[in-house]
Amino acid sequence: MKTELIIRSSSSDIDFALLKNGRLIELHKEVNDNKFNVGDIFLAKIKKTLSGLNAAFVNVGSEKDAFLHYHDLGPQLLSSSKFTKLVSTGKLKEFTLKNFHFERDINKNGSIDQVIKSGQNLLVQVVKEPISTKGPRISSELSIAGRHLVLVPFSDRISVSQKISNRKEKERLKRLVKSIKPKGFGVILRTVAEGIKVAELDRDLQNSLQRWVNMCKQLPNAKAPVKVLSELNRASSILRDIFDDSFTSIVTNDKALYVELKEYLERIAPKKASIVKLYRSKIPIFEKYSIERQIKTAFGRTVSMPKGAYLVIEHTEALHVIDVNSGNRSNKANSQADTALEVNLIAASEIARQLQLRDMGGIIVVDFIDMHSAEHRHKLYEHLKNEMKSNRTKHKVLPPSKFGLVQITRQRVRPEMVIKTKEENPNKNGEVEAPIILVEKIENQLERIVSKHKKVVLHTHPFVASYIKQGIPSLQNKWFFKYKKWIKVIPRDAYQYLEYHFFDANNKEIR
Repeated sequence: MKTELIIRSSSSDIDFALLKNGRLIELHKEVNDNKFNVGDIFLAKIKKTLSGLNAAFVNVGSEKDAFLHYHDLGPQLLSSSKFTKLVSTGKLKEFTLKNFHFERDINKNGSIDQVIKSGQNLLVQVVKEPISTKGPRISSELSIAGRHLVLVPFSDRISVSQKISNRKEKERLKRLVKSIKPKGFGVILRTVAEGIKVAELDRDLQNSLQRWVNMCKQLPNAKAPVKVLSELNRASSILRDIFDDSFTSIVTNDKALYVELKEYLERIAPKKASIVKLYRSKIPIFEKYSIERQIKTAFGRTVSMPKGAYLVIEHTEALHVIDVNSGNRSNKANSQADTALEVNLIAASEIARQLQLRDMGGIIVVDFIDMHSAEHRHKLYEHLKNEMKSNRTKHKVLPPSKFGLVQITRQRVRPEMVIKTKEENPNKNGEVEAPIILVEKIENQLERIVSKHKKVVLHTHPFVASYIKQGIPSLQNKWFFKYKKWIKVIPRDAYQYLEYHFFDANNKEIR
């Protein structure tokens, strides 16, 4: 597995594309004026409490007030509030909590009016960015993420990622952390901590602790609402969360970002620092790595898949709906049931990729092709769960219902990635799909029909014909090398922009 991170920087934002074996898996955008990222910590002011919702609206400086539910306060709220007040007034100058006297835990099923009040200052952390008309969702249970572990102030608990299944390794990690953990802080060991030595864990712990101390130093002069600790920039946070030995290159067109990434990688993986490269070519970076093409073909309402199958993705206010279609594919499977299973397995892999790529959250309902075999339904369910394992966002996949629908819930922490794939129609008013999507459709249909006919001729609009013929090697040349058959391309002035038809040797249309 070859993993690459390609970063395109412009004056207004930064785009991050994660590729696995050249295929686009994740796409992120960091807008320069985004003030509320997941993980940011604010000194905020309670605006008002709502006993009916058992929640409070909190002023964090956002256009819409942030939402804080009682269950997001954390058991050590009283200790956190006391600490914030003492540090803000200058009465406490020791920030490591070793001499701090902790208060009792709050009642698990208590009322928000009993523990916080309007006008009170409170340290809170963003857990969900502002989406649509809603303000950010926040928690007063703070955490500071490092490469191998997460530091949790006002706690004493040590826990290990569930993805580390080896019991001896879990016990080893707990034992090591217990020997280095400062008093008053809990630690969550991440999946990448598996096999890591105590010196590296301690270095990571001290870095996170220093970030906490630096944050506390700002409090005496801070006036709420104000950000007191920023999450790492998106590039560094992606590397912190997913970097492993499969990474072969990290490429950016921004010199400052290049230096920053190189320095960060020298800290977390010195042997891999050389894979960070500065892109200098005149060809746009996303064009060079075929990312722009993949974006156009992956973000439309219809998503093509191998063997003629395709997905239709619809979005509503309440949920997302995905319909799986077999298309006009040739039936090479032994039976209709085997065909349905084959298409559904292909679709499950693409759906897992789409959820990650678009960062779709909330409820997703998938209408797979009907399968009457219980064995086939179970196989599909296990395959989908397995494909979703690489999805870092918290999610749950339910077994197929009696109607053959599969329901997925996926945590929504930031706005969904939406990219317009349609362009202005040059023939008339309205919009049409981007030409690159048309080329993808032509190639999918060609793959399905080329082996069944001795001669295949493509009739298409002159603009599209020109695109297919241009370059060395051209798309037409590539088809010849792939299929060992010359596909004649005829430009047709009478055709509309996205119209095309295939014809055989007898000039009969191939459908």
